[in-house]
Amino acid sequence: MKNNNNNNIAIGVLGIQGDIEENIATTRQALTEMQLNGNVSTVTYTEQLERIDGLILPGGESTVVSSLITLQHGGMLRTIKKVIHNGMPAMGICAGMIMLSKRAYDRVVGETKQQFIANLDVVVERNAFGRQNDSFEVDLEIPVIGKELFRSVFIRAPVVTEVGNQVEVLAKFNEKIVAVAQNNIIATAFHPELSGDSRLHVEFIKKILKCKQKKEE
Repeated sequence: MKNNNNNNIAIGVLGIQGDIEENIATTRQALTEMQLNGNVSTVTYTEQLERIDGLILPGGESTVVSSLITLQHGGMLRTIKKVIHNGMPAMGICAGMIMLSKRAYDRVVGETKQQFIANLDVVVERNAFGRQNDSFEVDLEIPVIGKELFRSVFIRAPVVTEVGNQVEVLAKFNEKIVAVAQNNIIATAFHPELSGDSRLHVEFIKKILKCKQKKEE
């Protein structure tokens, strides 16, 4: 049963592959800064989705994650889609953004043959800035989290090439969309968990608090 106490939040990080521990640490940092009690843990089984208030889909390799979920975890992909559709806040980072999108393609290989969660009404181009050796860091303006620039780490990062009517663009780099929000979803092409700055995770937790408050009204 989900926790409905705003003073005690349960947050899950999808624990299949990718920057799992880094996201757990940054989420705990955000909870501490917000002076909130909360539990942050990995999610590797479908039934765990019923016991959390929000889900982070970390960076990694999206095709590997979707394949592993499909092959080893039964209907987990469908359940994630369902709980997000029903209002559970979700944060998709790099590969997580790709998984949440309705469609993704690669400029070299074209359409990818992976399954998507598809709750986020965007189209994504994979590896838009190049491969691993093209990784870089840059300071971005992200007005929703404040005036101070956000140090953003790009590793084989995607970009958003199309957005639906309900999608809010949160940040751009070189006129390319690299962070978006849609209702209960935040998604970034870069890795905020590697920046030492928890403000985007704080913004995600704010979505969780708002969702919990609505359920209690």
